[in-house]
Amino acid sequence: MSSVIEQSVQARMVASAPRMETLPAMLSYDREYPFAVRMAFPAPATLEGTEVSWEFSRELLAAGVDDPAGEGDVRVRPFGYDRTVLEFHAPEGIAMVHVRTEELRRFLQRARELVPEGEEHLYLDVDRELSGLLGEDR
Repeated sequence: MSSVIEQSVQARMVASAPRMETLPAMLSYDREYPFAVRMAFPAPATLEGTEVSWEFSRELLAAGVDDPAGEGDVRVRPFGYDRTVLEFHAPEGIAMVHVRTEELRRFLQRARELVPEGEEHLYLDVDRELSGLLGEDR
């Protein structure tokens, strides 16, 4: 079984224009980093022309599909019947994207099958993380 889950989703960028631009995004979850999820936007979808990715807690994403969650750089909240809004706050501004809630729930279910909630600590490699922080090779 692979230790990484990737799922392509269609995100709709919220802008001041009446139409929202649809752009591809990739959600990923790695068993080696069991508390985090990553959402990446490819270079053509960004203003800078480079891939942009955000890492945030799996718990935040799971909570935000049902109720508003987050107070920092990433915030997640339900929007209407079938969408979830993810807000990404950076010094350059705020990016808001809508994603179908069902796509997020499917991704979270796959992540739970790989690492059940509450068992994340069993998948941490503390020695590797400490070595990385100290700049040591193993």
